[in-house]
Amino acid sequence: MAFYDKIFDVLGLTNWCGEGNDGPMSMAQLLAKSRGEANAETNSGIPFPSLDNLHESCSAIPQTRDMTSGLEDVFLSAKDAMKFVLDPMTQPLSWALDGALWAFLAVPWWILLPALFWLTWYVSRSVGVTIFVACAFLFLGVIDHLDAAIQTLSIIFVCTGLCVILGVPIGILMAKSNPLQRVMLPLLDLLQTLPSFVYLIPLIFLFSVTESKLYGIAIIVYAIVPVIRLTDLGIRLVDKDVIEAANAYGMNARQKLLGVEIPLALPNIMAGVNQTIMMSLAMVVIASLVSAPGLGVLVLRGIRNLELGVGLIAGLGIVLLAVVLDRTTKAALARINVTHENG
Repeated sequence: MAFYDKIFDVLGLTNWCGEGNDGPMSMAQLLAKSRGEANAETNSGIPFPSLDNLHESCSAIPQTRDMTSGLEDVFLSAKDAMKFVLDPMTQPLSWALDGALWAFLAVPWWILLPALFWLTWYVSRSVGVTIFVACAFLFLGVIDHLDAAIQTLSIIFVCTGLCVILGVPIGILMAKSNPLQRVMLPLLDLLQTLPSFVYLIPLIFLFSVTESKLYGIAIIVYAIVPVIRLTDLGIRLVDKDVIEAANAYGMNARQKLLGVEIPLALPNIMAGVNQTIMMSLAMVVIASLVSAPGLGVLVLRGIRNLELGVGLIAGLGIVLLAVVLDRTTKAALARINVTHENG
Protein backbone atom coordinates (compact mmCIF):
# COMPACT_ATOMS: atom_id res chain seq x y z
CA MET A 1 0.00 0.00 0.00
CA ALA A 2 1.39 3.37 -1.06
CA PHE A 3 1.75 6.19 1.46
CA TYR A 4 -0.72 8.59 -0.19
CA ASP A 5 -3.56 6.06 -0.81
CA LYS A 6 -5.57 7.25 2.20
CA ILE A 7 -5.29 10.89 1.17
CA PHE A 8 -6.85 10.20 -2.22
CA ASP A 9 -9.56 8.11 -0.50
CA VAL A 10 -10.41 10.98 1.87
CA LEU A 11 -10.56 13.44 -1.03
CA GLY A 12 -12.93 11.11 -2.91
CA LEU A 13 -10.59 10.81 -5.91
CA THR A 14 -10.33 7.02 -5.94
CA ASN A 15 -12.50 6.63 -9.04
CA TRP A 16 -10.62 9.40 -10.87
CA CYS A 17 -7.29 7.82 -10.04
CA GLY A 18 -8.31 4.41 -11.38
CA GLU A 19 -6.48 1.19 -10.77
CA GLY A 20 -3.29 -0.34 -12.00
CA ASN A 21 0.05 1.10 -12.92
CA ASP A 22 1.00 0.40 -16.53
CA GLY A 23 3.47 3.24 -16.81
CA PRO A 24 7.24 2.92 -17.10
CA MET A 25 9.48 2.41 -14.10
CA SER A 26 9.96 5.46 -11.93
CA MET A 27 13.31 7.24 -11.78
CA ALA A 28 14.01 5.70 -8.37
CA GLN A 29 13.17 2.19 -9.64
CA LEU A 30 15.34 2.69 -12.71
CA LEU A 31 18.32 3.79 -10.59
CA ALA A 32 17.76 0.91 -8.18
CA LYS A 33 17.73 -1.55 -11.08
CA SER A 34 20.94 -0.09 -12.51
CA ARG A 35 22.59 -0.57 -9.11
CA GLY A 36 21.31 -4.13 -8.87
CA GLU A 37 19.12 -3.41 -5.84
CA ALA A 38 15.94 -5.32 -5.21
CA ASN A 39 13.79 -2.23 -4.66
CA ALA A 40 14.02 1.52 -4.59
CA GLU A 41 12.64 2.12 -1.09
CA THR A 42 15.35 3.93 0.89
CA ASN A 43 13.33 6.33 3.01
CA SER A 44 11.18 4.95 5.85
CA GLY A 45 9.74 8.37 6.76
CA ILE A 46 7.18 10.50 4.97
CA PRO A 47 8.00 10.46 1.25
CA PHE A 48 8.06 13.76 -0.60
CA PRO A 49 4.88 14.19 -2.71
CA SER A 50 6.75 13.90 -5.99
CA LEU A 51 5.09 12.83 -9.22
CA ASP A 52 6.47 9.30 -8.88
CA ASN A 53 5.28 8.89 -5.27
CA LEU A 54 1.83 10.29 -6.06
CA HIS A 55 1.61 8.07 -9.12
CA GLU A 56 1.97 5.00 -6.91
CA SER A 57 -1.35 5.96 -5.24
CA CYS A 58 -3.05 7.53 -8.25
CA SER A 59 -2.21 6.24 -11.71
CA ALA A 60 -3.93 9.26 -13.29
CA ILE A 61 -1.00 11.43 -12.14
CA PRO A 62 1.86 11.22 -14.64
CA GLN A 63 5.33 10.07 -13.64
CA THR A 64 8.51 12.08 -13.97
CA ARG A 65 9.55 9.84 -16.84
CA ASP A 66 6.31 10.70 -18.62
CA MET A 67 7.34 14.35 -18.47
CA THR A 68 10.85 13.67 -19.79
CA SER A 69 9.47 11.40 -22.52
CA GLY A 70 7.02 14.12 -23.51
CA LEU A 71 9.81 16.67 -23.76
CA GLU A 72 11.81 14.26 -25.92
CA ASP A 73 8.79 13.65 -28.17
CA VAL A 74 8.31 17.41 -28.66
CA PHE A 75 11.95 17.83 -29.65
CA LEU A 76 11.92 14.83 -32.01
CA SER A 77 8.69 16.01 -33.66
CA ALA A 78 10.35 19.34 -34.47
CA LYS A 79 13.69 17.78 -35.39
CA ASP A 80 13.09 17.46 -39.14
CA ALA A 81 11.85 21.05 -39.45
CA MET A 82 14.79 22.42 -37.45
CA LYS A 83 17.27 20.33 -39.40
CA PHE A 84 15.75 21.55 -42.69
CA VAL A 85 16.31 25.16 -41.63
CA LEU A 86 19.61 24.81 -39.74
CA ASP A 87 21.45 22.49 -42.14
CA PRO A 88 21.99 25.01 -44.97
CA MET A 89 22.57 27.86 -42.50
CA THR A 90 25.31 26.03 -40.62
CA GLN A 91 26.98 24.23 -43.53
CA PRO A 92 29.47 27.10 -44.09
CA LEU A 93 30.68 26.50 -40.52
CA SER A 94 31.59 22.91 -41.44
CA TRP A 95 33.42 24.15 -44.52
CA ALA A 96 35.31 26.76 -42.47
CA LEU A 97 36.34 24.26 -39.79
CA ASP A 98 37.34 21.56 -42.27
CA GLY A 99 39.19 24.11 -44.40
CA ALA A 100 41.07 25.52 -41.42
CA LEU A 101 42.07 22.05 -40.24
CA TRP A 102 43.32 21.17 -43.72
CA ALA A 103 45.17 24.47 -44.18
CA PHE A 104 46.91 24.41 -40.80
CA LEU A 105 48.06 20.81 -41.24
CA ALA A 106 49.02 21.24 -44.91
CA VAL A 107 51.47 24.05 -44.18
CA PRO A 108 54.93 22.67 -43.26
CA TRP A 109 55.93 23.21 -39.65
CA TRP A 110 58.99 25.25 -40.65
CA ILE A 111 56.62 27.78 -42.27
CA LEU A 112 53.69 27.57 -39.87
CA LEU A 113 55.62 27.99 -36.62
CA PRO A 114 57.58 31.10 -37.72
CA ALA A 115 54.30 32.57 -38.98
CA LEU A 116 52.70 31.98 -35.57
CA PHE A 117 55.71 33.47 -33.81
CA TRP A 118 55.58 36.55 -36.07
CA LEU A 119 51.83 36.90 -35.44
CA THR A 120 52.47 36.73 -31.70
CA TRP A 121 55.10 39.46 -31.96
CA TYR A 122 52.85 41.58 -34.18
CA VAL A 123 49.88 41.59 -31.79
CA SER A 124 51.83 41.70 -28.51
CA ARG A 125 55.12 43.50 -29.35
CA SER A 126 56.52 41.62 -26.37
CA VAL A 127 59.82 39.77 -26.62
CA GLY A 128 59.04 37.72 -23.49
CA VAL A 129 55.65 36.58 -24.74
CA THR A 130 57.04 35.70 -28.17
CA ILE A 131 59.87 33.64 -26.67
CA PHE A 132 57.43 31.85 -24.38
CA VAL A 133 55.14 31.02 -27.31
CA ALA A 134 58.10 29.71 -29.30
CA CYS A 135 59.28 27.52 -26.42
CA ALA A 136 55.77 26.18 -25.84
CA PHE A 137 55.25 25.12 -29.45
CA LEU A 138 58.75 23.69 -29.76
CA PHE A 139 58.10 21.62 -26.62
CA LEU A 140 54.80 20.37 -28.09
CA GLY A 141 56.68 19.42 -31.25
CA VAL A 142 59.38 17.55 -29.33
CA ILE A 143 56.78 15.40 -27.54
CA ASP A 144 54.91 14.71 -30.83
CA HIS A 145 51.82 16.72 -29.83
CA LEU A 146 52.32 19.52 -32.36
CA ASP A 147 49.74 18.28 -34.90
CA ALA A 148 47.10 17.82 -32.21
CA ALA A 149 47.85 21.28 -30.80
CA ILE A 150 47.63 22.81 -34.29
CA GLN A 151 44.24 21.13 -34.82
CA THR A 152 42.97 22.57 -31.55
CA LEU A 153 44.38 25.98 -32.45
CA SER A 154 42.70 25.98 -35.87
CA ILE A 155 39.31 25.21 -34.34
CA ILE A 156 39.78 28.02 -31.79
CA PHE A 157 40.74 30.49 -34.54
CA VAL A 158 37.61 29.74 -36.56
CA CYS A 159 35.18 29.63 -33.63
CA THR A 160 36.64 32.67 -31.87
CA GLY A 161 36.59 34.62 -35.13
CA LEU A 162 32.92 33.81 -35.65
CA CYS A 163 32.17 34.67 -32.00
CA VAL A 164 33.71 38.12 -32.57
CA ILE A 165 31.94 38.62 -35.91
CA LEU A 166 28.58 37.72 -34.38
CA GLY A 167 29.06 38.86 -30.79
CA VAL A 168 30.39 42.41 -31.27
CA PRO A 169 27.41 43.58 -33.39
CA ILE A 170 24.99 41.98 -30.91
CA GLY A 171 26.75 43.75 -28.03
CA ILE A 172 26.59 47.07 -29.89
CA LEU A 173 22.87 46.62 -30.54
CA MET A 174 22.33 45.81 -26.85
CA ALA A 175 24.20 48.96 -25.86
CA LYS A 176 22.02 51.04 -28.16
CA SER A 177 18.71 49.46 -27.14
CA ASN A 178 17.61 49.01 -23.54
CA PRO A 179 14.62 46.78 -24.50
CA LEU A 180 16.97 44.47 -26.45
CA GLN A 181 19.33 44.34 -23.48
CA ARG A 182 16.47 43.34 -21.18
CA VAL A 183 15.56 40.54 -23.56
CA MET A 184 19.12 39.35 -24.13
CA LEU A 185 20.42 39.35 -20.55
CA PRO A 186 18.28 36.39 -19.34
CA LEU A 187 19.27 34.44 -22.46
CA LEU A 188 22.96 35.18 -21.88
CA ASP A 189 22.57 34.20 -18.23
CA LEU A 190 21.05 30.90 -19.35
CA LEU A 191 23.85 30.21 -21.83
CA GLN A 192 26.49 31.06 -19.23
CA THR A 193 25.06 28.82 -16.52
CA LEU A 194 24.17 25.74 -18.58
CA PRO A 195 26.67 22.90 -18.06
CA SER A 196 28.91 22.54 -21.10
CA PHE A 197 27.81 18.95 -21.75
CA VAL A 198 24.19 20.08 -22.10
CA TYR A 199 25.06 22.01 -25.27
CA LEU A 200 25.92 18.75 -27.00
CA ILE A 201 22.65 16.89 -26.26
CA PRO A 202 20.27 18.56 -28.78
CA LEU A 203 23.03 18.94 -31.38
CA ILE A 204 23.72 15.20 -31.38
CA PHE A 205 20.08 14.61 -32.38
CA LEU A 206 20.16 17.32 -35.05
CA PHE A 207 23.48 16.62 -36.76
CA SER A 208 25.70 13.65 -37.46
CA VAL A 209 28.70 13.25 -35.17
CA THR A 210 30.88 13.21 -38.29
CA GLU A 211 29.90 16.80 -39.17
CA SER A 212 32.25 19.51 -37.97
CA LYS A 213 29.41 21.97 -37.40
CA LEU A 214 28.15 19.85 -34.49
CA TYR A 215 31.06 20.77 -32.25
CA GLY A 216 31.48 24.15 -33.95
CA ILE A 217 27.98 25.29 -32.97
CA ALA A 218 28.48 24.02 -29.41
CA ILE A 219 31.75 25.95 -29.07
CA ILE A 220 30.33 29.18 -30.52
CA VAL A 221 27.15 29.14 -28.42
CA TYR A 222 29.15 28.35 -25.28
CA ALA A 223 31.92 30.90 -25.86
CA ILE A 224 30.11 33.87 -27.42
CA VAL A 225 28.63 35.22 -24.17
CA PRO A 226 31.69 37.15 -22.80
CA VAL A 227 32.32 39.10 -26.00
CA ILE A 228 28.64 40.13 -26.17
CA ARG A 229 28.52 41.20 -22.53
CA LEU A 230 31.79 43.14 -22.54
CA THR A 231 31.05 44.84 -25.87
CA ASP A 232 27.74 46.02 -24.43
CA LEU A 233 29.50 47.17 -21.26
CA GLY A 234 32.31 48.90 -23.15
CA ILE A 235 29.96 50.92 -25.37
CA ARG A 236 27.83 51.95 -22.38
CA LEU A 237 30.91 53.07 -20.42
CA VAL A 238 32.05 55.54 -23.09
CA ASP A 239 32.22 58.98 -21.48
CA LYS A 240 29.07 61.00 -22.20
CA ASP A 241 31.14 64.17 -22.53
CA VAL A 242 33.03 62.58 -25.42
CA ILE A 243 29.72 61.69 -27.10
CA GLU A 244 28.51 65.28 -26.64
CA ALA A 245 31.74 66.57 -28.19
CA ALA A 246 31.23 64.21 -31.15
CA ASN A 247 27.68 65.54 -31.53
CA ALA A 248 29.03 69.10 -31.45
CA TYR A 249 31.34 68.25 -34.34
CA GLY A 250 28.31 67.10 -36.30
CA MET A 251 29.15 63.38 -36.42
CA ASN A 252 26.35 61.05 -37.44
CA ALA A 253 25.58 57.81 -35.60
CA ARG A 254 27.84 55.70 -37.84
CA GLN A 255 30.79 58.08 -37.49
CA LYS A 256 30.39 58.21 -33.70
CA LEU A 257 30.26 54.42 -33.48
CA LEU A 258 33.29 53.73 -35.67
CA GLY A 259 35.37 56.76 -34.76
CA VAL A 260 34.62 57.26 -31.08
CA GLU A 261 32.67 54.53 -29.29
CA ILE A 262 34.35 51.37 -30.62
CA PRO A 263 37.92 52.73 -30.20
CA LEU A 264 37.17 53.79 -26.61
CA ALA A 265 35.41 50.48 -25.88
CA LEU A 266 38.19 48.41 -27.46
CA PRO A 267 39.87 47.46 -24.13
CA ASN A 268 36.61 45.97 -22.89
CA ILE A 269 35.98 44.26 -26.22
CA MET A 270 39.46 42.72 -26.18
CA ALA A 271 38.89 41.50 -22.62
CA GLY A 272 35.76 39.79 -23.93
CA VAL A 273 37.73 38.24 -26.77
CA ASN A 274 40.26 36.91 -24.25
CA GLN A 275 37.53 35.23 -22.22
CA THR A 276 35.90 33.88 -25.38
CA ILE A 277 39.19 32.27 -26.42
CA MET A 278 39.55 30.61 -23.03
CA MET A 279 35.98 29.30 -23.13
CA SER A 280 36.47 28.05 -26.69
CA LEU A 281 39.51 26.08 -25.57
CA ALA A 282 37.57 24.56 -22.67
CA MET A 283 34.74 23.51 -24.97
CA VAL A 284 37.09 22.09 -27.63
CA VAL A 285 38.29 19.52 -25.09
CA ILE A 286 34.73 18.51 -24.18
CA ALA A 287 33.73 18.48 -27.86
CA SER A 288 36.25 15.68 -28.45
CA LEU A 289 33.40 13.44 -27.25
CA VAL A 290 31.64 14.25 -30.54
CA SER A 291 34.57 13.90 -32.96
CA ALA A 292 36.34 17.24 -32.44
CA PRO A 293 40.01 16.61 -33.25
CA GLY A 294 42.98 17.89 -31.30
CA LEU A 295 44.43 17.52 -27.84
CA GLY A 296 41.03 16.67 -26.37
CA VAL A 297 41.10 13.35 -28.26
CA LEU A 298 44.30 12.39 -26.46
CA VAL A 299 42.79 13.32 -23.10
CA LEU A 300 39.74 11.20 -23.93
CA ARG A 301 41.99 8.31 -24.96
CA GLY A 302 43.81 8.51 -21.64
CA ILE A 303 40.48 8.33 -19.78
CA ARG A 304 39.02 5.50 -21.85
CA ASN A 305 42.12 3.32 -21.86
CA LEU A 306 43.29 4.29 -18.36
CA GLU A 307 46.57 5.54 -19.86
CA LEU A 308 47.65 7.98 -17.17
CA GLY A 309 50.70 9.29 -19.01
CA VAL A 310 48.81 9.98 -22.25
CA GLY A 311 46.11 11.92 -20.41
CA LEU A 312 48.55 13.93 -18.30
CA ILE A 313 50.80 14.92 -21.20
CA ALA A 314 47.80 15.92 -23.34
CA GLY A 315 46.45 17.89 -20.39
CA LEU A 316 49.82 19.64 -20.07
CA GLY A 317 49.61 20.52 -23.77
CA ILE A 318 46.17 22.05 -23.25
CA VAL A 319 47.47 24.07 -20.31
CA LEU A 320 50.38 25.34 -22.41
CA LEU A 321 48.04 26.27 -25.24
CA ALA A 322 45.74 28.08 -22.81
CA VAL A 323 48.65 30.04 -21.32
CA VAL A 324 49.96 30.90 -24.79
CA LEU A 325 46.58 32.27 -25.90
CA ASP A 326 45.97 34.05 -22.62
CA ARG A 327 49.38 35.75 -22.49
CA THR A 328 49.21 36.78 -26.14
CA THR A 329 45.75 38.31 -25.91
CA LYS A 330 46.57 40.03 -22.61
CA ALA A 331 49.74 41.50 -24.12
CA ALA A 332 47.65 42.76 -27.05
CA LEU A 333 45.14 44.23 -24.58
CA ALA A 334 47.97 45.95 -22.67
CA ARG A 335 49.16 47.52 -25.95
CA ILE A 336 45.66 48.80 -26.64
CA ASN A 337 45.40 50.27 -23.13
CA VAL A 338 48.76 52.04 -23.47
CA THR A 339 47.78 53.43 -26.88
CA HIS A 340 44.43 54.52 -25.46
CA GLU A 341 46.05 56.29 -22.48
CA ASN A 342 48.69 58.00 -24.66
CA GLY A 343 46.06 59.03 -27.17
